[in-house]
Amino acid sequence: MTLTLKSYARDQWFEAQGGLSDIRSAVTGEVVARTGTEGLDFGAMLDHARQIGGPNLRRMNFHERAFMVKGLATAIMERKEELYALSTATGATRNDSWIDIEGGAGTLFVTSSKARRELPDGHIVTEGDFEPIGRKGSFIGQHVYTSLQGAAVHINAFNFPVWGMLEKLGPTLIAGVPAIVKPATQGAQLAEACVRIMIESGLLPEGALQLVAGSVGDLFDHLTCQDVVSFTGSAATAATLKNHPVVMRESVRFVAEQDSLNASVLGPDAAPGSEEFDLFVKEVVREMTVKAGQKCTAIRRALVPAAHIDAVEQAIRARLAKVVVGDPAAEGVTMGALASLRQLDDVREKARQLAGEARLVFGDIEKVETVGVAAEQGAFLSPLLFRKDDPWSARLVHDVEAFGPVSTLMPYRDVADAIALANRGKGSLALSLFTHDPAIAREFVLGAAAWHGRIVLIDRDCARESTGHGSPLPMLIHGGPGRAGGGEEMGGVRGVKHYMQRSALQGSPRTLSAVVGKWLPGAPQPEGAVHPFRMRFGELEIGYTLRTPPRTITLEDIEHFAHFTGDTFYAHMDEEAAAANPFFPGRVAHGYLILSFAAGLFVDPAPGPVLANYGLEGLRFVKPVSPGEAIQVALTVQSKARRTEDYGEVRWAIRVTDSSDELVATYDLLTMNAI
Repeated sequence: MTLTLKSYARDQWFEAQGGLSDIRSAVTGEVVARTGTEGLDFGAMLDHARQIGGPNLRRMNFHERAFMVKGLATAIMERKEELYALSTATGATRNDSWIDIEGGAGTLFVTSSKARRELPDGHIVTEGDFEPIGRKGSFIGQHVYTSLQGAAVHINAFNFPVWGMLEKLGPTLIAGVPAIVKPATQGAQLAEACVRIMIESGLLPEGALQLVAGSVGDLFDHLTCQDVVSFTGSAATAATLKNHPVVMRESVRFVAEQDSLNASVLGPDAAPGSEEFDLFVKEVVREMTVKAGQKCTAIRRALVPAAHIDAVEQAIRARLAKVVVGDPAAEGVTMGALASLRQLDDVREKARQLAGEARLVFGDIEKVETVGVAAEQGAFLSPLLFRKDDPWSARLVHDVEAFGPVSTLMPYRDVADAIALANRGKGSLALSLFTHDPAIAREFVLGAAAWHGRIVLIDRDCARESTGHGSPLPMLIHGGPGRAGGGEEMGGVRGVKHYMQRSALQGSPRTLSAVVGKWLPGAPQPEGAVHPFRMRFGELEIGYTLRTPPRTITLEDIEHFAHFTGDTFYAHMDEEAAAANPFFPGRVAHGYLILSFAAGLFVDPAPGPVLANYGLEGLRFVKPVSPGEAIQVALTVQSKARRTEDYGEVRWAIRVTDSSDELVATYDLLTMNAI
């Protein structure tokens, strides 16, 4: 049965009025779906996103949006088999589809979790510490991030219809920005089905998500400076879109992830028989054949020590010989088809170009044996391994990306030569190095990191847990310099901030504290009769402060603490040695004694809303305390973040001062408090 795909515009499903394009099975060549956007009002879609979707999302705080994203991932996982059933026609094996479908949902889970841990339970993100400007502290600065008030246009590639959509969508929604998703036509049936699942979950507010199932029409003509375009695809298409007159005029943010001639390097220490040698061979073959090599991070250039190139070639060929190409649904098949016949023609053409300057040592560009289906029915291609023994005389192997199961094996002379060859790709998404020598790893990072968005250092110690060369991870950036597009996607909270505006606020501590929802030094510190540890999470107000009475630290306290803990450092126990130290006037109290006494001053011991103290951050000992001096504490509610329905995190600013009111120690205390 042939599906007619629909767009989702202004919270309604829209079927094109004509001009439909066929989507054919990558396996059998049969038409499996039709799609088009004739009659779709793209300007109205953008207006709907900005006027309805944006305000709806921005009314939610970061944690509410993060929980929404978690719910979307759960909904996808509950209906994942519907997506698997459609995925076979894209040429993907079950393992390929797992990366796309469950990997996409997993990306949402991780993005949601990091947002709930690292973003405030509010609407504004502060960046860094406040900046004192005035001498008396009445005028300060603070960098903040707020949600953009436009729409995010996501233009995705054909290779991962689900993951490619979700890895952009999670950070966008958490940032509070509505998305208009445009999947590649090939594989759009999978993206459309995933969007249906998310819409039917009922979790998304109106206007938060729209789908363009076909051409983008005049969408770009309606963009503004508050919009973001996030693109994955070829460098040529990226250049066309990036140079659109409206994008240029309005300074529309443009995030590109494009062509990438990624390299993998076998370290000079990884001789045949070593674990790193075997790991390298296995990884090259895996990256050539997973998703039939249609991965933006796949290994296109395999660089090995000149002395070992024959052994590497033999080992890779032996593994490639075990690859079974054919119908992904057929038993025993380990590599499916390319996404389309058009893609097959493109990869073959580029492979022929490579064959003009490199020797084909495995595979056949024109034919392949298949299982479960005749090769001529689908977009099937043999794995192709090329070898170029003089890589510096080559041009195409460093410039032409055959986006399929194609890789070129090349020798290098020494580490410097390997680094230079890796960098000759002019920027990549991923570089991997297989070595057990940390010195070689360091040399590579220093020489190559500027040219590669991610460097994976794999050895016998991490191999079991390693995600391998080609797996982008939601907690790390996905992007690369130069040829790779110069952009970033994901990266945990970094990815969220791509859809936010950084601004510098200036004003009084009182005003800025109220704006950002966080107590800043110099802001009011109201006191009350109720001890803050007696107050529940919802009752605590930002800035509420407890000021303790003083406590004198005696020489007996210092000596008892030293003997009790075993910390008999000379600064606490030897007057002459301490006085000779440029930092101390003589014997002084232990820093941890000061902390302990400070806690004794502000802690209310009875059971109450404070459930747990789970750490402190930013501890600094500012001034030593001599025997006979007194300390006191100011305990201030700095910020709050709800964690569950039952409890939330309270961050307390602790300032320990001496009898001259000079700062002795400062830190943030973290507690969990009952709601």
